Amino acid sequence: MRLAIDEAALAPATGDVPVGALILDPSGAVIGRGHNAREAVGDPTAHAEVLAIREAAAARQAAARGGEPTGGTPGEDSWRLSGCTLVVTLEPCTMCAGAIVLSRLDRVVYGALDPKAGAAGSLWDVIRDRRLNHRPEVISDVLADTCSEQLRAFFETHRE
Repeated sequence: MRLAIDEAALAPATGDVPVGALILDPSGAVIGRGHNAREAVGDPTAHAEVLAIREAAAARQAAARGGEPTGGTPGEDSWRLSGCTLVVTLEPCTMCAGAIVLSRLDRVVYGALDPKAGAAGSLWDVIRDRRLNHRPEVISDVLADTCSEQLRAFFETHRE
C-alpha cells in the first residue's frame, strides 16, 4: 500500500485527485501502476485502477508473446489478470469495479472508504455481487488513515 500511496502523490501535480494503484502478479512483482490522470489527459476514464489494469494487461500480453507489446493478436488469455492483486488507496468506484471484475483480478486491497461513490462495500458492492461471473476477494482499510489524510490534504488546498 505504501507504493500505491507514493503513486497517488504524483497525481496532484496535474490537478488530479491523489489516488494511486498497483497490480501485483502472483509472485508479488508490480506489473501495473497508475495514478488518477483525468485532468492530465482529459479522459474521464483515466482512474488509477483503470490505468494500472491497462498496464498490467499489456505486461501480460508482452509476456505471452515473449517480449514487448506489439499490438497484434494477444496471447491466449493474456489480458486476464488471474492470480493478480490490485492495491489502491481509495475504494474503487462503479466504473473501476466493473473493470476489476472483467479483468479477472483475484484480489482487491484498498485503503480509504469512499462513502459517496465506493463500489466495494461502502455504498455498493459491485465487486462481490453474486450475480456476476467473477468475484474477487476484497480487503479494506489497509493504511486507511494515511490514505484518507492524503485525500483530505488535497481537498483542503483545492477548496480554499
